[in-house]
Amino acid sequence: MSDYELVHAYDTVNVHRADAVARIELNRPDNLNAWNTQLGFDLLDAVERVGADDAVRAVLLTGAGRGFSSGADLSAGFDATPEGHPDVQTALVERYHPIIVGLRELPKPVVAAVQGPAVGIGCSLALAADLVLAAESAYFLLAFVNIGLVPDGGSSAFIPERIGLTRALEMALLGERLHAPKALDWGLINAVHPDDELTAAADALAARLGAGPTRSYAGSKRQLNAWAYSRLAQQLELEAEIQQQQAASSDFAEGALAFLQKRAPEFKGV
Repeated sequence: MSDYELVHAYDTVNVHRADAVARIELNRPDNLNAWNTQLGFDLLDAVERVGADDAVRAVLLTGAGRGFSSGADLSAGFDATPEGHPDVQTALVERYHPIIVGLRELPKPVVAAVQGPAVGIGCSLALAADLVLAAESAYFLLAFVNIGLVPDGGSSAFIPERIGLTRALEMALLGERLHAPKALDWGLINAVHPDDELTAAADALAARLGAGPTRSYAGSKRQLNAWAYSRLAQQLELEAEIQQQQAASSDFAEGALAFLQKRAPEFKGV
């Protein structure tokens, strides 16, 4: 099923429809679909739009171009707190968290089709889906530690629930790429497909779910959320609180500058 029709074009997100399936496509391909402020607003509205449409019975998340999402766009920056630090907490609470919670609580199945990088908040977004398919060349990366930050967007809940604490610590503390075949072996994702077959496989799965028993899917999600993510709201709050502390650190200032200057950071532990 590839005959999607564009039904709404935001500045940074496209929403397509094919029968009962809505495809939400991050659309900043020149930036590997990095999240800036506008993408946060557009994606939140898109999630709310498909959630409110009873004719939509399954949702497919994708990224335009070569990547799913490379994470937060550090070049865009954040608003400042009264103390002059990046106000990461407000961005998380007001934009990111409603997207993540909205997908988890959506009473219809959500499939993520990941090509290329799923990094930082992009990794969190993919793992907020119910089923995750990836191209062979895709990879998942908690890059936060590489710039002196901590996991956010729910990844500190999703990852240990999917693969256990030991492997979650490895991802969070080492900040190394987890390539799709290994992610499948670890149980982080559901399937891996050759790069040129990912789109067709994701379309077919979304179509199957779109034609399935929607209320049954919704009930299953409620059950599994209650078991696995009953404390998700509290965990998101904790992530935002700790992330804001890190955003005020010298290590983050150095990490962000080093990232923009394309050099290795020199962390001091403060």
